[in-house]
Amino acid sequence: MAFGIKLHCWGEWACFTRPEMKVERVSYDVMTPSAARGVLEAIYWKPEIRWHINRITALKPIQFTSVRRNEVKDKIGAGALKAMKDGVGNLAFYVDDGDNRQQRATLMLRDVAYIIEAHIEILSGPDNIAKHLDQFTRRARKGSCFTRPYLGCREFAADFELLEAESAIPTVDASLAGDRDLGWMLHDIDFFNIKDKQARFFHAIMHDGVIDVTACAAVGVVA
Repeated sequence: MAFGIKLHCWGEWACFTRPEMKVERVSYDVMTPSAARGVLEAIYWKPEIRWHINRITALKPIQFTSVRRNEVKDKIGAGALKAMKDGVGNLAFYVDDGDNRQQRATLMLRDVAYIIEAHIEILSGPDNIAKHLDQFTRRARKGSCFTRPYLGCREFAADFELLEAESAIPTVDASLAGDRDLGWMLHDIDFFNIKDKQARFFHAIMHDGVIDVTACAAVGVVA
């Protein structure tokens, strides 16, 4: 793309959960486009723009590890929003409550690194992509972010750096050479109709560590 970015992100752990796994968490082999978009939005986001992922490049060998973690099964209710607005109410959520706590197994990735290539679409307002890209570039160079980017789960924090020179682009590990069929992968969630959210999937093929997202036709499936 003429107006695009390349971002290198990495972390010690990652879990890009497969939605078909209802009980235990099982990660996809590589980062999903929706997770990549989340990393970019953590660095720079405005309501008038939307990030579109072009390519995702896996740099390190795909390594899985299994852990068992304590999690909570409930969510803070909608009443929390009213309490925050009114300044009165109970916002507490006690994770030590035995009825709310449960153990779940997680099959996750370890020692991961990716290159995200993306471009911006203007949803409303002036068609000034260059301005938004300049702001993203300045923030990424300094390591600034609105919230800490993460790799699938919030506890798996991601480090990042902007790739501007071709000589600075990391090499792909030799174990990822060749073609690899990753099957159907979550592309993104369409929230256009909040009462009827749509999950879009695509058939992911990785060639020498690279998934060309734009070359794969997304298929809509009801969430």
